[in-house]
Amino acid sequence: MNLALAALFAGATCIALSPIWVRLADVGPTASAFWRVALAVPLLWALHAAAAARARAGPAPRAHRGYLAAAGVAFAGDLAFWHWSIQYTSVANSTLLANLATIFVTLAAWLIWKQRPTRLFLAGLAAALAGVAMLVRTSLSFSPTALLGDALGVVTAMFYAWYLLSVKEVRDRGAATLQLMAVTTTITAALLLPVALAAAHQSGEPMLPQGLRGWLVLLGLAWVSHSAGQGLIAYALAHLPAAFSSVSLLFQPVMAGVFAWLLLGEPLVALQVAGGAVVLAGIWLARRGSQ
Repeated sequence: MNLALAALFAGATCIALSPIWVRLADVGPTASAFWRVALAVPLLWALHAAAAARARAGPAPRAHRGYLAAAGVAFAGDLAFWHWSIQYTSVANSTLLANLATIFVTLAAWLIWKQRPTRLFLAGLAAALAGVAMLVRTSLSFSPTALLGDALGVVTAMFYAWYLLSVKEVRDRGAATLQLMAVTTTITAALLLPVALAAAHQSGEPMLPQGLRGWLVLLGLAWVSHSAGQGLIAYALAHLPAAFSSVSLLFQPVMAGVFAWLLLGEPLVALQVAGGAVVLAGIWLARRGSQ
């Protein structure tokens, strides 16, 4: 239990560093999204091959492949919109809004599978929307582009909800964690490459890092935030009760805001802190109401 809980917090911290790497990268937002997954692909396939050899596992069954493809497409949209959101609004706002995904998952279950939400979920949804309104109000005083960044953060949450639903289906069908990560990361990289090249051509932003520092930033994004962060959380959630999963969701945006304040000098104004707290409380209630 203690090891798994430590892995949960460590994984959430690694993922919370990802918007910092994105801000420090000397390539465009879409290019950083591409390199985040492209540099992680060899590592994940090597780990998957080692794990499969020990378990003597075969390739993914055909029944898995459609959901794996859907997860890869959804994750590509998630990363592309989130990296642009980080550029336009504050790290705290972008990360908090992206974590609305859990609410969109339950809304999808309501609209598609007619699973009626509980009153507790609806109370959490109302609280989260009130918190979002407070964050948006804060963004209006930051910069003219912050509101666009907030909107992109909400779109990110929609794509991440799609990713979570696809991953859940694959996991329910017995796919291994490393297999899931390796395949979906590869699909995401393949989808983001032409988008990143087109964005670099149109905007003139560099596709390749300018030196060793630039490559180290992208390696940190790929190996620390993506591979280690997602892997640690996947390990932890396999060994912890379901209720503990909410810890990673709530801890990540808090740490992202702290890192942005310490490393990037982003201010945290009172209304933003209050709005963030309301959003987190709403997400927590919604998760409790959807269990």
